[in-house]
Amino acid sequence: MYNASDTQTLARPMPALSDAAARFGVLPMPNLAWTPEVERETAHLYEKVKGIIPPVEWPFHAPYVKAINDLKKERNAVILAHNYQTPEIYNCVADVVGDSLQLARLATKTDAEIIVQGGVHFMAETSKLLNPSKTILIPDSKAGCSLAESITGADVRLLRQRYPGVPVVAYVNTSADVKAEVDICCTSSNALKVVESLGTDRVLFLPDRYLAQNVQAQTKVQIIAWHGACEVHERFTAEELLRYREDDPSIQIIAHPECPPEVVAVSDFAGSTAAMIDFVKTKKPKRVLLVTECSMASNVEAETKGTEFVKPCNLCPHMKRITLPKILDSLVYMREEVLIDPEIAERARRPVERMIALG
Repeated sequence: MYNASDTQTLARPMPALSDAAARFGVLPMPNLAWTPEVERETAHLYEKVKGIIPPVEWPFHAPYVKAINDLKKERNAVILAHNYQTPEIYNCVADVVGDSLQLARLATKTDAEIIVQGGVHFMAETSKLLNPSKTILIPDSKAGCSLAESITGADVRLLRQRYPGVPVVAYVNTSADVKAEVDICCTSSNALKVVESLGTDRVLFLPDRYLAQNVQAQTKVQIIAWHGACEVHERFTAEELLRYREDDPSIQIIAHPECPPEVVAVSDFAGSTAAMIDFVKTKKPKRVLLVTECSMASNVEAETKGTEFVKPCNLCPHMKRITLPKILDSLVYMREEVLIDPEIAERARRPVERMIALG
């Protein structure tokens, strides 16, 4: 009989008791054997991903999937999963899925005591900002973001000195420390709306220079951009996309606005991850290339019939730090809890709430 624990050690050694563990207690580690019961109770979930996860891999994933779904009920917990999470997380254990804006909104609507963030650290901080009384866990606190790490709160304060009176828009891909220094936040789906809502001739936009350039192409507002970039999206080039189109002129190329402007220019459509998914589901192209993080194509493919997905497959190393063993570890030991200094949290919450209030 296959037993996942025979080949997979626990994600990390037994930790010291955390504050969250002191509040909620530590649970026994579930049995991770691949048994007929596990196979039976996870069969409906494998149906969702069988075109993406090979049958030989499912006996490894399934015991974790069952254990996590059982523990969520015991802990009164929910899992929020970004579109870039792997299919076994996104389709099999997540309660809420979506892009940054969707997760930010839906995080405020759960009655669960515990939120486990299937995503990177700034997303977990945003969940904490919007749910200050809830316990927020991130399965790996080292799951960072090249955009969020490209700027600090001190940098924003210097920008304000250099550009007095110019409002500051921060992409949600920023730390709470940065959010505490800005006027309003935005996501890729509402960046243009946010910029134009301020009613000024100029705005400071940080930290994504490519998103800033793509918004600039749609507005008369002068955008002063920070020089950050997403390490996944900046690797795409117009030349590689044109080679795909040369091989198949009928292919639909859909790009994320974190890509360089020349990539967006040769694409058929550009939009947030939510908009990209909506495009595929409503337009139903026969063959599509999603110019974004690779796992998203797999997740959309699991929900879409009749469309062939071409996957250039740039992976986000930070998103991939979140795994089923680490999610289970987080629920068993109640780690790693996301905490924000109350004074910073109070100031950082306002620009996020102001964004959400725009609708």
